[in-house]
Amino acid sequence: MKKLLPAVALLATLTPGLRAQTTPPPAWTDHARALPDKLRQVPVGLTLWHTPNPIYPEPNPAQPGGYVWKHSTMLRSEVGELEVVECGSFIWYSEAGWQANMRETPTEFAELFQCPGGRLLPGRTYTFAKNYRYADNAQRLYGGDALWYILAKDKAGKLYKGMGLVETEATVR
Repeated sequence: MKKLLPAVALLATLTPGLRAQTTPPPAWTDHARALPDKLRQVPVGLTLWHTPNPIYPEPNPAQPGGYVWKHSTMLRSEVGELEVVECGSFIWYSEAGWQANMRETPTEFAELFQCPGGRLLPGRTYTFAKNYRYADNAQRLYGGDALWYILAKDKAGKLYKGMGLVETEATVR
């Protein structure tokens, strides 16, 4: 028991540090501004949109009792050939505001949007056809807004963004 107490004490002192390392930094620190920090002061060079928008849950035939929100996300470069750096979204479902939601690598983006090598050609539209959200049951239906974003750079290394808001509703129609 005497040997166990120092080990427990040591573990207790390490735990807060470990917890602090796993807590992600806030995505939206300046509440006087509308955008999450990552998207501020980056020029717009991409058009991103969702359809339909808003989206409503519907029964999921693949999972009895479950629900699915179905929409597609489209993207187009407006400034020339670009290389995707990052793809992701922020969600707003409470008074806390924007929260980091998901982040995709360039390889994941290329697969989801059918965009070989993550290279965006000017004027061409790339589509994530089945950008679906799922709920296991009716108790998990909640509304909120998702701000999807793409960050991409040109050959000179200049970074551009594209972003599009999708309204996700909780009411089954």
